[in-house]
Amino acid sequence: MNNYKITNKKSKTNYFLNEEELTNFFKKNKVQNYNIKNLTEQKRIRRNKILDNIAMVSFFFATILTTILIIENYY
Repeated sequence: MNNYKITNKKSKTNYFLNEEELTNFFKKNKVQNYNIKNLTEQKRIRRNKILDNIAMVSFFFATILTTILIIENYY
């Protein structure tokens, strides 16, 4: 179930709706008067960015640790 943030372009009023409420809302209102943001997709993108950063930092520290272990064992 996706959640949406709908903002009225003229009055700047925000509405937080799910998929069912969204379809009913736009039966009564014109789509061109509103900005629509998919909050579920934005949350997923934010989580993926955090996981990418964790993976990069882990790889960086694993590389440093491996280098230190090689230096200690062979020199």
